Amino acid sequence: MPGLGEALERLYLRYNSKDFVEPDPLQFLYRYPSLPDREIAGLVASGLAYGRVEQILKSVARVLDCIGPEPSRFLCGGVSGEPVGGYSCYRHRFSCGEEIFAVAGAAARIQKALGGSLLEAFSGGDMITRQRSFVATVLREAGLERSTLLPEPSLGSACKRLNLYLRWMVRNDEVDPGGWGPRMAASELMVPLDVHMHRTGLLLGLTRRRQADIRTVREITEGFAALRPDDPVRYDFALTRFGIRRDLTPAALLEELELGPGDA
Repeated sequence: MPGLGEALERLYLRYNSKDFVEPDPLQFLYRYPSLPDREIAGLVASGLAYGRVEQILKSVARVLDCIGPEPSRFLCGGVSGEPVGGYSCYRHRFSCGEEIFAVAGAAARIQKALGGSLLEAFSGGDMITRQRSFVATVLREAGLERSTLLPEPSLGSACKRLNLYLRWMVRNDEVDPGGWGPRMAASELMVPLDVHMHRTGLLLGLTRRRQADIRTVREITEGFAALRPDDPVRYDFALTRFGIRRDLTPAALLEELELGPGDA
């Protein structure tokens, strides 16, 4: 599509701002200047990022309020306390309190064992291999066979929430707080494929696939990488505002990109 790169850059410059973050679980990460704490908070926030956004925000806030301003220390036993009312009081759709705290606690212990950062748990091979290794490590430490908070990369999952977590942790700009770059490069990231990004990928002709799986993720990521090989998820935040926020509709996105209905 002629001029797409320029149109996307204009969109980025206008909407990639904290003014447009809410409602988004990303907003919780700004509470944590410490990288270890931001890693744990981000894993919780991304893991619970499924379902209605209003309920996502309530669930994330409840868990993060429980583990306090230093979640890494809290979950490793460095701060006294336990979930208010017990684990059973915490639930987000299919995710129960026992599972949420088991995954978060496992991540904190792995983080401590690796010298203070979860980045080292994403090691070896391409991004899918790294994600598979990370998920397997956390599940093993948590004593779980599977988790509603973590994807199963080996089964062809789009891994939307894990790719969202990686975007938050690697990129560093007005919106994404970062912390892992340049040890993990933005060029390695893959698009967090939710319903909004899938619709946008179809709209922009970056994919024709109707199934939201890893093949679609690769196609859309490669399409953006052709424009920004150094940062293929650069436009993810700005594009997904159209549909997430009530004041920004898919029709408004067409206007912003100067596309007519016939181009969709």
